[in-house]
Amino acid sequence: MFDTIILLTGPVEGPVLSSLLRSHNPQLTVHAVQSLAELEAIEPQALRRSRLVAFVTSVVVPARILGALGFGAYNFHPGPPHYPRWVPSHFAIYDGASVFGATAHVMAEAVDAGPIVGVELFPIPPNTSVLSLEAMAFSQLARLFWRLAKNLAIQSEPLPELPISWSGRKSTRRLYTALCHVPPDILKEELDRRIAVLGDGHFGLWPTIVLHGHRFRYAPREAEPNVEAPGIVPVETKVMEPA
Repeated sequence: MFDTIILLTGPVEGPVLSSLLRSHNPQLTVHAVQSLAELEAIEPQALRRSRLVAFVTSVVVPARILGALGFGAYNFHPGPPHYPRWVPSHFAIYDGASVFGATAHVMAEAVDAGPIVGVELFPIPPNTSVLSLEAMAFSQLARLFWRLAKNLAIQSEPLPELPISWSGRKSTRRLYTALCHVPPDILKEELDRRIAVLGDGHFGLWPTIVLHGHRFRYAPREAEPNVEAPGIVPVETKVMEPA
């Protein structure tokens, strides 16, 4: 008997999403967890009565847990079907994509590979930064969760699958790290693309270049006050500094 949702998400999202699910089904038990260790601590008999719902989590759920769930597992991915896997917003900005979005899908052993059950798409405005795109995607992901929450909370049957397939390059941390290694003969246009995505040092990874045996890391120059207009800070410039 379906009576429990295991909600795998962060500490901020957990209470809000739990409340929404219970508003559709007051008899529903929502067990919020944040880590793989918490998932693995759940008893097998409890898993058989449960559905797993993951929302913006980096936890990779093992096949043994997915197979033990009685009512399936769904993941809310902060990117569209054509940007599967790791940090999709970063790669969308690097690619100069014009459309982005959010995806809900059945969880499978392979990451971002299960059948798709919900999609929200939106155009990317010009000059959008990585952080702005992530905020837009999160907003659409929340909208998608709100749209599917009732069926997730009351329907023991699987959610209907859409005739939409995953596509595009499967982004990984290794691919992201490779982009940080800047070749000495890089063209200006390509360097500008990489700086737009990598220049803020997300995940502690920065664009780097090796010249004559010396390694340099891209970093912001400290802003200095404008002497002619005291109190006004000039526009920040970027430089390659020794790593």
